[in-house]
Amino acid sequence: MNISKNLSKKIFSKDKIVSIAIIIFVFIADRLSKISVIEKQINNNSHYVNDYLNFDLVWNTGIGFGLFSQNANIYYHGISFLIFFVIVFLSYLISRSDSADKVLLSLILGGALGNFYDRIFYFAVPDFIDIHVNDYHWFTFNIADIFITIGIILLIGKDLILDKK
Repeated sequence: MNISKNLSKKIFSKDKIVSIAIIIFVFIADRLSKISVIEKQINNNSHYVNDYLNFDLVWNTGIGFGLFSQNANIYYHGISFLIFFVIVFLSYLISRSDSADKVLLSLILGGALGNFYDRIFYFAVPDFIDIHVNDYHWFTFNIADIFITIGIILLIGKDLILDKK
C-alpha cells in the first residue's frame, strides 16, 4: 500500500501538475490566437491595431522570428527534426529541474509544442504580430514565440542573479 501511495505522489506531484497546466495553457493560448488570425486573414488582408502594431499573417518555414526560412525541404525537415529533439530534451530537463526552473522550462516547452504542431500540420508556422516604427519592422512573431522568449530570458536572468549570490 505504501509503494502505491509513494508512486502516486511522484506521478501526481504539485510541480508536475503545475508544469502540465502551464504547458497546456501556453499551447491552447497559442492555438486560439493562430486560429483567430488565420480566420481573419481569410476574410481580410491584415488587421491594423495602431501606428506600431499590426496583425498580419506570415507563414514561416524557418525557426523563431523567421530565421533560417528556406524553400528547400531538406532545411525544413532538418529544422523540424532538431526542434523535435529540443522538445524531448526540454521534457527531460523539466523532469529533473527544481520548481522555478520547471515553470520557466514549461513556458518554453508549451511554446515549442505550439510551433511544432504548426510545422507538422501546416508545414509552416503562422506568425502574425508585426511591431514596427515607421518603415522599421521587427521580426514577425506569434504567441508561442513570446512565451519561449519570456521563458528563456527569465531562465537566464534567474541563473545570472543566483550565480552572483
